[in-house]
Amino acid sequence: MRFPAIRGFGVLAATALAGGLFTAPVATAATCTISDEMVSAGNYWVTNGTNLDAPDWQNATFHVGNLALVRTTGQSNHKTYPWAQANKYLLPDDPKRPFFPDNQAAGEAYLDLYTYFHPEIPLDSIRTRIRDEVASVQAGHRDYWNYVDALNMAMPSFARMSLIDHDPSYLDAMDQLFRSSERKLFTEFTGLWYRDARFTGSGVFWSRGNGWALAALTKVLQVLPSDDSRRPEYLRVYKKMAATLALVQRRDGFWNSDLLNPWDHGGPESSGTAFFAFGLGWGVNAGILDAARFRPVVDKAWRALSTKALQPNGLVGYVQPVGDRPATAHATDTAAYGVGAFLLAGQQVAKLQGCSAE
Repeated sequence: MRFPAIRGFGVLAATALAGGLFTAPVATAATCTISDEMVSAGNYWVTNGTNLDAPDWQNATFHVGNLALVRTTGQSNHKTYPWAQANKYLLPDDPKRPFFPDNQAAGEAYLDLYTYFHPEIPLDSIRTRIRDEVASVQAGHRDYWNYVDALNMAMPSFARMSLIDHDPSYLDAMDQLFRSSERKLFTEFTGLWYRDARFTGSGVFWSRGNGWALAALTKVLQVLPSDDSRRPEYLRVYKKMAATLALVQRRDGFWNSDLLNPWDHGGPESSGTAFFAFGLGWGVNAGILDAARFRPVVDKAWRALSTKALQPNGLVGYVQPVGDRPATAHATDTAAYGVGAFLLAGQQVAKLQGCSAE
């Protein structure tokens, strides 16, 4: 994500991230219940979470949210910077699938740290992976993002690295990869995405899968120049998704795991809901979505997340376990990506309520 006018707050956040004392949040954030809720969720995960070390997509999603926590509250749990250092800012490598999008997700967290600490943060692993993939796309291979999760795992890093390196070829390749996914997985009639080709025509639209897509578009729209020729299509798809999501939100504020079938796994599910709250909340904050129509949607989603999904001890529950389709989530089900999504949602809701340290 891009952080306009961040240098003043960057000093505050850098001190916290580097492992100093907790930095006291500004007065408005100190009186904001969202701040307390975000800190509680982040602290619970870093204390009680599982498999915290790997630079995989699950931990990457948490750490992107964890840095949103720092920017929103001015507080740090001192975990993201050491995590990235321990992993030497490297992306996971799979020689059999050199451009597997899940293995690119950590790049987004490294890029967030780069915002605070450059030039100390090395971007060589991300840069090499993207440049190699750009060359592959230019050679005619455009099917790497063939499942909807891939958009969030890889697309934001392509956009941000293009701006850092001043290399438009990254954006060209990103656009070709996106258009390939869009043609195969996005449905104009519903404004939603199938998870992958296995579900085409099934009418099954997975909540978290669409959450990944909305999050990816949100992050790219945050950094893409306003005059970029690719921006109108990303914005069109984003708005089309937003319109549908506003219509299918449940009365309790969650979105169903199977978005268009309330009878399929009909309980609460927080990971998709949190990504939607993040994406729609950003749209209202940015003036892209009509506040009268979408602010109530975001507020209702946050009430569900903060009063139902968030447990008193800080556990973010009702997170559907790792999967590729709708499934049931229970109150005690939690995961790194669900906490990360919760923190991203909190960041945007805090801005809407005027109680963010950013």
